[in-house]
Amino acid sequence: MEIDKHAEELASALGVDKSEVKADLENLLEYSVPLDEAKQSVRRKHGGGSGGSSPEPDSVDVADVTTEHSNVTVTVKALTVGTRTIRYQGEDIQIREGELADETGRISYTAWQDFGFEPGDSLTIGNAGVREWDGEPELNLNESTTVAIADEDVEVPYDVGGDRSLIDVNAGDRGRNVEVRVLETESKTISGRDGETDIVEGILGDETGRLPFTDWDPRPELEVGADLRIEDVYVREFRGVPSINLTEFTEVTALAEPVDVKEEAPELSVAEAVGSGGKFDVQVEGNVLEVRDGSGLIERCPECGRVVQNGQCRSHGEVDGEDDLRVKAILDDGTDTVTVVLDDELTAEIYGGDVDDALDAAKEAMDKEVVADAIREKLVGHAFRVRGNLSVDDYGANLDAEEFERATSDPTEQAREVLSTIEKGDGVDVAADGGVAVDDDGEPLADNGKPLADDGGPLADNAAAEEVDR
Repeated sequence: MEIDKHAEELASALGVDKSEVKADLENLLEYSVPLDEAKQSVRRKHGGGSGGSSPEPDSVDVADVTTEHSNVTVTVKALTVGTRTIRYQGEDIQIREGELADETGRISYTAWQDFGFEPGDSLTIGNAGVREWDGEPELNLNESTTVAIADEDVEVPYDVGGDRSLIDVNAGDRGRNVEVRVLETESKTISGRDGETDIVEGILGDETGRLPFTDWDPRPELEVGADLRIEDVYVREFRGVPSINLTEFTEVTALAEPVDVKEEAPELSVAEAVGSGGKFDVQVEGNVLEVRDGSGLIERCPECGRVVQNGQCRSHGEVDGEDDLRVKAILDDGTDTVTVVLDDELTAEIYGGDVDDALDAAKEAMDKEVVADAIREKLVGHAFRVRGNLSVDDYGANLDAEEFERATSDPTEQAREVLSTIEKGDGVDVAADGGVAVDDDGEPLADNGKPLADDGGPLADNAAAEEVDR
C-alpha cells in the first residue's frame, strides 16, 4: 500500500505537514481501519471535511457483506453487546463490541462510541464501515455512522443475549455471560503495557466442560469453590483453545445455587475434536498407529525448553541439552487422526523407568533409539483413552495429554457409530489428516500455539507466537 502517495495527496489538499498526515494514516491502518475511512478521518482531524461527496452506502443483507464494501447500511438485531478498553494511538479508548444479525446471517461489530443499543434491539445502521477481522468482515461503527431503531422487529434464527455454556464458548466471542464454579486460581505479576501488572489466571467449570480464564482486574470474588455469574467477558484463543477474559467492565455476582461441574471431560470422536478448532479438556479414544521420530530419550534447551538437535537450539544456538522423555504418537479412531504428546511423567509410566533408566539403556545399547523402540512395542496397535488439551493449526492437530490409559471400550466400534452418524447427515465435520508437518529431522516446522489476538489489554510474557517443540 503506497502510504507515502496517499499522505502526500492529503497533506497537499489540507495544507499540513506530510509526516504528520502519514503518522495519522499509519496509526489508523495499523488497527485495520479501511483506507478510505482512514483518509476521511485524517481530513476531519485537520479540518478538511469529508473530502467531497461519497456514494450512498449500499443497503445489504448481513450475509452479503464482504470486505470489498467500504460502507454499508444494514437492518439488524443486536445479539450481544460487550464493553472494554483498548489502547489506541497511545490513548485508552472505551469501545463496545459484539454481534449483529438478520435472517441471513451474523456479523461482529466494533462501535467506537456508545450508540445506546442493547441486546434484542432491532436497528437500522447506516454508513457502517467494513473491515477485515480474523479473516471475516466486521462492521466498524464510528462518528459517521447512524444508528436508529428499526421500523419493524427483525426476526433472527439466533439466540439473543450473551448467556452461554462453556462448551459453546468460542474464541472471538464478545459480550458473553457464563455461570460457573471457580476450580483453580493463580495470582501472577506480568510485564504489561503500563509496566508490572497483577492478574489472576485459573480454570472455570460448569456441567458442560472447563475453560481457562484471565482476570485483568483481579477481584476477590474469584476464589476456588465460588459459584458465580460472570457477565460481559470476551474470549480469545490462547495455545489453541478458547480463554475467557474478564475486564474492568465485567460484572461478577455470587449464585444462590451451586453450579454442577462435570468431572469427566467431554468425550468426542477425533473428527469432532479436530473439527472444533481446539478444545480445552477433552477426551478421545483410538488406536496408536505410530510412535513418531523424536520420541523417547531427547534433549531440551535449558533456556527455552525446545528440543535440541545435534547440540543446537533453534533460538539459542549451541547449548548443553538437558535430558528428558516424551512421546509423540499418532492416534486414530476411524474418523480422523491426532498427534498425542506425552510429557516426561506419562512417558516414564509407559516406558517403565525414568530418565536415568533410559540413559542407562541407551548407554548399554550405544543407541538412544532403544528407548523409543521399547515404547513403540507397548503402544503401537493398542487402544488408548486420552484426556488433555487439543490445539489445531495449519500444521495439524495435537493433543497434550494429561491422562493416558488403556481403553476399556472398542474405539473401532465407536468410530463405526460416528461414521454412521455422518452418513445420516447429522452434521459431523470430518477434518483433514491430523498429522503434523515435519522437517528432515522429523521435528515440527512450527509450534502448535497461535499468536494472541490484539485485545488491547496487557500482554502476558508468554503472549508472543513462538516455534516451540514440545
